Amino acid sequence: MINLVPSLFRKMHRWILPSCGDIRPSSSRPSSRGRDEAASRPAARSTPRLRKAVSEGTLTVPKDVEEFLNMSAYGFLNLFTYGELRKATGDFDPGRIVGEGGFGVVYRGKIDGAVRKGHPPTEVAVKELNPEGLQGDREWLTEVSYLGQYSHPNLVELIGYCCEDDRRLLVYEFMAKGSLEHHLFRRACSLAWTTRVKIALDVARGLAFLHGAERPIIYRDFKTSNILLDADFNAKLSDFGLAKQGPMGGETHVSTRVMGTYGYAAPEYMATGHLTVMSDVYGFGVVLLEMLVGRRAMEPSRAGARDGSLVDWARPILIRPKKLERILDRRMGHVGPAQGLERVARLAYDCLSQNPKVRPAMARVVITLEAVLAAGAE
Repeated sequence: MINLVPSLFRKMHRWILPSCGDIRPSSSRPSSRGRDEAASRPAARSTPRLRKAVSEGTLTVPKDVEEFLNMSAYGFLNLFTYGELRKATGDFDPGRIVGEGGFGVVYRGKIDGAVRKGHPPTEVAVKELNPEGLQGDREWLTEVSYLGQYSHPNLVELIGYCCEDDRRLLVYEFMAKGSLEHHLFRRACSLAWTTRVKIALDVARGLAFLHGAERPIIYRDFKTSNILLDADFNAKLSDFGLAKQGPMGGETHVSTRVMGTYGYAAPEYMATGHLTVMSDVYGFGVVLLEMLVGRRAMEPSRAGARDGSLVDWARPILIRPKKLERILDRRMGHVGPAQGLERVARLAYDCLSQNPKVRPAMARVVITLEAVLAAGAE
């Protein structure tokens, strides 16, 4: 049983349940400001693409740092020295911090010829793992394994890493607009309806891509702070520290310690530790609901909802069109055809089903959202 504390409701936290509850800080709080845009994008490939030369469909996850350093699988990634990354971040200037959490700190940086001779100027985000923090080598290696081996337009690109002594750093493409969390939950949110649907479609494509691997990849920590936006509000998944390979062959699930973020984790996973791709679908449903209503997954002030749960309060309303209008986030303006809104609301309702067997596969979610966007553009 998780021991909820008041601060839990003020900020989403990642948690882990071995034998007793251990609340863990959320992974990022990127900050950025920007305007609203909604450009369409081609559909993602149905089969994940490996970025390196190994047998197709095989994901190689090193068991420890020593094995990682001896693997040739990551040769295409840039290996940076700690000194280079100090230069890139202005000696880890506190003024360049764009995110902070249980893993450590994320800095905005620039890799150019002054950092590495001949390197084209590239804006980057540098994540430095706190050696005494809550995340360790295992999650760092998991992040390298998934983002380092797979490439997709809706996954944040991993450019390189640094692994010197006890220093663990990762270098990513810089996402200029920061996190969906930052935009969605600030008072002056300007995310229009079409932009929200487009963001939902982008991350649905990312999840569908992961689930479509020869052995499915379960993201396991789907939430607004892990959805990053580029300069054009294209959305990408970040923070793969909790990702896990799904069941194989005739297996129906993988059993694991319960890890994730309170309010987003599927109820059957919390109850049993049985993890499937449908666990991700539930988390997607929570985020879709947050985008519709403009409120966080957990709010202690919510009347009539168990533990301040947005899902408990809002899910029954999603299939009642007249009442639905009363709880919509007014900041997103005109929502277009009523049919499109009802389809998205129904989609969120289905994703949030207590029964994982009736939740839609992410490939089906992609098709539905593509249809809603297409209808709204007519």
